[in-house]
Amino acid sequence: MLWGIDLGGTKIEGVVLNNQHMVLARERVPTEAHMGISHIVGQIRKVINILSEEVGEQPTQIGIGTPGTIDPHTGLLKNSNTQAINNQPFLEELKKAINIPVKIANDANCFALAETKMGAVAEKYPEAKVVFGVIMGTGVGGGIVINGQILEGRQGIGGEWGHTFLDRAGGVCYCGKKGCVERIIAGPSLERYYFENTGSKKNLKEIYSLYKTKSDRNAVQTIERMIHFFGIGLSNVINILDPDVIVLGGGVSNLDVLYTEGKESVRRNVFNPSFDTPIIPPLLGDSAGVFGAAFL
Repeated sequence: MLWGIDLGGTKIEGVVLNNQHMVLARERVPTEAHMGISHIVGQIRKVINILSEEVGEQPTQIGIGTPGTIDPHTGLLKNSNTQAINNQPFLEELKKAINIPVKIANDANCFALAETKMGAVAEKYPEAKVVFGVIMGTGVGGGIVINGQILEGRQGIGGEWGHTFLDRAGGVCYCGKKGCVERIIAGPSLERYYFENTGSKKNLKEIYSLYKTKSDRNAVQTIERMIHFFGIGLSNVINILDPDVIVLGGGVSNLDVLYTEGKESVRRNVFNPSFDTPIIPPLLGDSAGVFGAAFL
């Protein structure tokens, strides 16, 4: 059995898969992050206990997907939007609490791994050796899978294209730098840009509907700007990594324009006379994180 836990800001989800990747058990509990690291660890233990009762045995090892990553030099968790576990020995606390081997990885890495092993990449491009998984939602992240294995990197930040520089127009990012990819093409960033130009608050779905009908020039400008910077940002990744396939995930990935005009924008910016890298939507939806954790 493959056991996985997806630690989110509001919920903790657990799954048990068999070796044919069928779901044997699945459970969710609230994270309740405001109660601190000990409580979060306790909630993870609670999910494991519930799953154990359902499948009739305890795990011998488990994978954990989380925002942020473990710093390989300090052992502390960093870059998580669940602030209670940042700069904390989260992995060691978890190992003590559940007393079994644990493998932890960034949630974008888990997304990329799941789509490679049992999702859109496995279905459409099973021969792919290098996969870049993109998360475009409330933030922007990425994961790299090479020959079925996550590339974490020396500092544990492999694939983090969301915090590479794109344009100073994005302003100051929460990470302290200016002009990050995340500050320009993440969902809240697109909504903020529209609001700054109109004084009207609309969610991304509403903005995109107005773009599709061409009935709101500010909505058109917002989405065309996203397409422009999506092409520049992703072309930088392709110029370095040159993956066999790119799979998009997160709420922004539901915008079909990314797979047409967005891909054309990448083509204009990539360092090659042509561009034939597949850019595909995900298959697993918001289940990818917990499935990827199980594959760890």
